[in-house]
Amino acid sequence: MLLARRTVKLETERLTLRPPVHADFRYWAFLRQQSKDHLIPWEPAWSPDHLSRKSFTNRVYWAKRSIAQGSALPLFLIRREDDHLVGAITLDNIRRGPAMAGTIGYWTGVQFARRGYMREAIGAVVHHAFTRLDLSRIEAACLPENAASRGLLERSGFKYEGVAQSYLQINGRWRTHVLYAALRNDRRGKTTAGQA
Repeated sequence: MLLARRTVKLETERLTLRPPVHADFRYWAFLRQQSKDHLIPWEPAWSPDHLSRKSFTNRVYWAKRSIAQGSALPLFLIRREDDHLVGAITLDNIRRGPAMAGTIGYWTGVQFARRGYMREAIGAVVHHAFTRLDLSRIEAACLPENAASRGLLERSGFKYEGVAQSYLQINGRWRTHVLYAALRNDRRGKTTAGQA
């Protein structure tokens, strides 16, 4: 059963984060095509119709359903100064009950990489997840050799938790990932030792 429609829009210093809409297709397809060599080494294999309008339309409908059901929060990063699509971030696999957790994934167009946009987006999504969605834990995973993504997660307050063997199929083969997490009430590394 779908819940009441939810309007989600997050603002950062330079970005508006909002769900994808049908009118985004041309910009999304252009940015993904332009960034193909930058993205493919880190992503699941693209289907033959990955950049098609039909595939994008399915993404938009999935985004609407997921937000309405509370199972995911897929957002596009729109730079406010010129309304350019910068990339996307998704809080997915939202689990309620004892877990109260979700997983983030993200991508940035090659020309927008290393400018701090994704750090802004991660900060906004994590804050929203902890304060509005009442989640307790946000997880992320990346390839061990993806130094840029690992650094981004660490600068965003995520802590390294370990390794998952054959975690995801990336670019056509099963790949081991390093795991990170951000906790709402992070006490890792903190003790009361020495306190009176």
